[in-house]
Amino acid sequence: MRILLYNIRYATGHLKGYHKPFPFIGFFKRTEVNLQRIINFIRSVDPDIIGLIEVDSGSYRSRKTCQAEEISNILGYNCIAETKYSEKSLAQKVPILNRQSNALLTRERIHDNTFHYFREGVKRLIIKTELEEAVIFLVHLSLKYRHRQHQLEYLHTLVRRTKKEVIVAGDFNTFFGSRELKLFLAASNLESANIENIPSHPSHSPHRQIDFILHSPGISIDNFYIPDVRLSDHSPLICDFSFKSSVAAERFSAVTP
Repeated sequence: MRILLYNIRYATGHLKGYHKPFPFIGFFKRTEVNLQRIINFIRSVDPDIIGLIEVDSGSYRSRKTCQAEEISNILGYNCIAETKYSEKSLAQKVPILNRQSNALLTRERIHDNTFHYFREGVKRLIIKTELEEAVIFLVHLSLKYRHRQHQLEYLHTLVRRTKKEVIVAGDFNTFFGSRELKLFLAASNLESANIENIPSHPSHSPHRQIDFILHSPGISIDNFYIPDVRLSDHSPLICDFSFKSSVAAERFSAVTP
């Protein structure tokens, strides 16, 4: 199976002139043209599972349509999308901010999905999605180091309660490097698919490793790479994986004399 993780920056683009003529003006740009480029890229790599960080779910930028749903409708995925902020967050009352979301898309059957919320930070959403053989957690961690550590502690609790194989993917904002995750990985018994610590941010000159695909020991990584794609300030992560002891194999052995 193939998973694509991509922080698409609400499909607002990247590079020269992004914030001109005013600071932060880039976040308010229309997104149709760049979203189509992103759709074309996703089609070219043909993932089974897509984790999208920073998705516009219906502001004027995307002409009141959810970008994740548009991608899923065009390419044929099941889609789960939700705003990044908790119900009590002030961001829920601010136009544009209240449409800033994360999304999980998959061609696999979704057995269950749940939204959990961190207790600290502004971006609090955890999308938990149960598939046939694995549970996927999609996250976007805080910009503050202290908040990230508390968030990782809570995420560890959710992972340890999970019976199936686990994938944790998202933008971890680990500005102090991958060593921020050392204790979390040891406690949760997860491993990074990016064993060479290839950076993914910023996409035009990557030198930070802040996007991660983590997995439990029962998942085997067959291939991992970060293509040179500059449709956002983050590069996409692509990971091909398989299950060391799949449900299908177990079922086959059970009925074979």
